[in-house]
Amino acid sequence: MGAYARLPRMRITALAGGVGGARFLRGLRDHLDADPSLAEAELTVIGNTGDDINLFGLRVCPDLDTLLYTLGEGVHEGQGWGRADEGHLVQAELAAYGAEPQWFALGDKDFGTHIVRSQWLGQGLSLSEVTARLAERWGLPRQRVTLLPMSDSPVETHVVVEDDEGQRAVHFQEWWVRMQAAVPAQRFVAVGMDRATAAPGVLDAIRRADVVLLPPSNPVVSIGIILGVPGVRDALRGSSAPVVGVSPLIGGMPVRGHADACLAAIGVESTASAVAGLYEDFLDGWLVSTEDAASVRLPRAAVHGRPLLMSSRAAAADIAGAALALALELKAA
Repeated sequence: MGAYARLPRMRITALAGGVGGARFLRGLRDHLDADPSLAEAELTVIGNTGDDINLFGLRVCPDLDTLLYTLGEGVHEGQGWGRADEGHLVQAELAAYGAEPQWFALGDKDFGTHIVRSQWLGQGLSLSEVTARLAERWGLPRQRVTLLPMSDSPVETHVVVEDDEGQRAVHFQEWWVRMQAAVPAQRFVAVGMDRATAAPGVLDAIRRADVVLLPPSNPVVSIGIILGVPGVRDALRGSSAPVVGVSPLIGGMPVRGHADACLAAIGVESTASAVAGLYEDFLDGWLVSTEDAASVRLPRAAVHGRPLLMSSRAAAADIAGAALALALELKAA
């Protein structure tokens, strides 16, 4: 990787959503730890908070929690979200009382996170301060990982749909979890974005980075929402660091989730080239799946093809290592 890669305090910044982003970033941390010349690298993760929702009087931050649990070695590996060895006694008791909604299942240990977050927010702490406390509990600082919410201001993604009840807006989580994205989205609305500002440290993390990575997170409702925070896109455009993204599609299809339905809602084809077009004003490198490589031609970004299925933790580390290697090649050029 050259002399630049041996800098012990390399600063890497990533923009991430939930499951795909979290698995990629855990793989990146594994890759860094395995290389003595990179083990002291510092990783700052800017997490999407557009998925946040109030449930049972509690503030739930699904993407931040998935990042915390995955990087903190406490995630339910089969699901990719939620806690390992989880029970659901509290949710069952809420159902017995007729409390709604029941389509968003929260585990007993998971409730602890949401209770303490809501308590601290109620005491006047910002979401950034709360997230830093939660990150301490999960050991992220010991891994040289800083987790930042994209904004301390509440932003919620809503989805405009039309069904038997007519045209209406529902919270993104209802569309994603309860409806399974089966009802076509007419458009997405980031409620509160007009009043949002970047959380402390977010813009500096981009401006001061040596490398910026876009993990294979949903380009519309994860990365796209973060990019909507005032100043974030401008910071990426003005950054001297190479920005390298990893396509969330393999053979034109998402590995999991409903990224294709999200892309259709904004009139973008479900292809690696089209997704890269959403980032064309700041993207320097684009990692795509082997089967997509021949069809991707970008005017200003280097394109590398390789297997992108994160079928194991080792595979995720290899993919993350390839993204970092591409960024360092671009930095050295």
